[in-house]
Amino acid sequence: MPTITSANVSSAIVKLVAVDALPALVTNLVMGNLVNRDYEPTLAHSGDTVNVPIPAVLVANNIAEGGTVQTQNPNLGNAQIVLNTHAEATFQIPDVTKVLAVPDLLKLYMQPAVVALAERIESDLLGLYSQFTANAAVGLPGMAITEAVVDQAETALFQAMVPASAGKYLVVDPVTYSALRQIPRFSEYYTAGEAGLRALVDGAVGKLKDFFIFRSQLVSKTGSAPVTTHNLAFARDGIGLVIRRLPQPLPGTGAIAEYAEMGNFGLRVVMSYQPNTLAQQFTVDVLYGCAVLRNGFGVQVDS
Repeated sequence: MPTITSANVSSAIVKLVAVDALPALVTNLVMGNLVNRDYEPTLAHSGDTVNVPIPAVLVANNIAEGGTVQTQNPNLGNAQIVLNTHAEATFQIPDVTKVLAVPDLLKLYMQPAVVALAERIESDLLGLYSQFTANAAVGLPGMAITEAVVDQAETALFQAMVPASAGKYLVVDPVTYSALRQIPRFSEYYTAGEAGLRALVDGAVGKLKDFFIFRSQLVSKTGSAPVTTHNLAFARDGIGLVIRRLPQPLPGTGAIAEYAEMGNFGLRVVMSYQPNTLAQQFTVDVLYGCAVLRNGFGVQVDS
């Protein structure tokens, strides 16, 4: 039986915090769960560049009887994503043993830190709307979204050769989501069947014009009178989110770190002692970068 030491207990505390951190982060993400995520448990530093390969385009040739194949030399595309965001949320716990005895207290400390990280990631991903320039923006600033606008966005992605099998998503702000729920043809049972009933009773739009509809409070807004809401329609491969491991603290510095990794997400939890406040300090941080991978796989939907 291993001997119980202060080092073992400290490591166990950090592992406990890390186990609670990542599931909470994932459940608070909208965009982060929809885009193309690239995660490897390799150490990296802020400012590093990650090369994300993009599949090449091939053409089909008609081979005549007795003919030969035409060899193609495809070049993989490449998107460079810089790990330019080291986001952290730090909090202190005066009596960590009490928190361990009452797990619900740990969640009270952990949840605000995790929500802060999730909001930062969401804001950065939604802020990429301006980089989708291959397709003309649809909708009008300050005007409620209509069925025709949603149809135009889906048509734009189809014309951009987004595969029919690829999931298409439309992420909108709360006001636009409310407008979608009030489109008559999609909010009544007699015109939209079971989907209309769900929108009317549960308040969930679900799927519309081949888009899975999501809402976020962090959709970008610009201008004034009228304010332009930059909702975003995209396919998964239109946006890349790259996350890498941060290094362990230097040995002997009094800090202990553990990694939490799940579903192409990863973050670090660091525990250290703060003599000025006589408290244990916890830092939850993540190193990531995001960028547009395929310009044609997204379209701005203004409202």
